[in-house]
Amino acid sequence: MPIFGYKSHIGIDRRHRLIRRWAVTDAAQRDSRSFPALLDPGNTASRVWADTAYRTKRSLEILERRGLSERLQFRRPPRRQLSEQQAKANASRARIRSGIEHVFAAQKHRMALFVRTIGLARAQVKIGMANLAYNFTRLAWLSTRTAPA
Repeated sequence: MPIFGYKSHIGIDRRHRLIRRWAVTDAAQRDSRSFPALLDPGNTASRVWADTAYRTKRSLEILERRGLSERLQFRRPPRRQLSEQQAKANASRARIRSGIEHVFAAQKHRMALFVRTIGLARAQVKIGMANLAYNFTRLAWLSTRTAPA
């Protein structure tokens, strides 16, 4: 079955929720292939949160090589349940990881982002501009929160 469209992958700052790294792929490509591009070498945090699509042997090896601690969600084995420990870990990781979903929701609803282009390069520009606009909006909001009284 062919898959059409594009996927936006982002890496955000946990504290400020600013987009630090991003990648755009065609929808047929596996999410985990863009994982190394999302890791910011300048990021001082040692933990990396991501959903189950990024939990691969290759991704875990990359994190280990870079000295980063993985907080990737666990996949449910086929026809089985997660262990109680894994289910608890997923629940706590989901609270942190939900910040990424807020970015996508802001782009989709407040910015009315809808990518209908022909060609990956055009999709990259459109999504890149949406990421930039999101960061400007977020930065403006953050500056009102930290401004001296």
